[in-house]
Amino acid sequence: MKRTICFLLLGCGAALPLRGQPDRPRGYQNFPIIITAQFHALSMPFRDLKANFANIGLGLGTEVSLNGKHNWVQQLSLVWYRNKTVGNGLMAYTQTVWRPTVTGHFFTEVKAGIGYQLAFRPVDSFRPVNGGWASVGRKGKGMPAVPVGLSVGYDNPASRTAVSPFATYQLLLISGYNKSVPLVPQTLIQAGARIHPNYGR
Repeated sequence: MKRTICFLLLGCGAALPLRGQPDRPRGYQNFPIIITAQFHALSMPFRDLKANFANIGLGLGTEVSLNGKHNWVQQLSLVWYRNKTVGNGLMAYTQTVWRPTVTGHFFTEVKAGIGYQLAFRPVDSFRPVNGGWASVGRKGKGMPAVPVGLSVGYDNPASRTAVSPFATYQLLLISGYNKSVPLVPQTLIQAGARIHPNYGR
């Protein structure tokens, strides 16, 4: 009898810490860290994809759920890219994201939003002044942007630190790039990860 009571007490004691650490965290954690590497091109959608990979950049962002779950979120991103041909750029944008699960832990995303791009000239530029020329350097030009994207990714929330890798193709419609063309298409190919540091705590 004493042996049985001892085994029951030991079993209860071993079960308590297991209950405090569930295998699957519950709910959704706002404000994850989203880190991306981007490849930029001034081109029509899905044209000359190889050219994108010559122009790398970095991005940082986060998101907030719109319905308390992971499938409707609002993202905020800050992206810097390098482009020797058309000039480097910096862009801040926000996108509404629909993120359905496709199968198992794999998901897709459809996203669209608004932003602002600061594009710098690739070389020093000059303007006419009193019959001569004065340098204006590589001063940037600010322009409104409309980013639209498609993503695929993998999300397994079973770990305490949930890391979700993904790949995204973004079409950027830039307004005011020059006077002759009202909207100029640009593309971003992005690879990154969404990190929830305290997921499940």
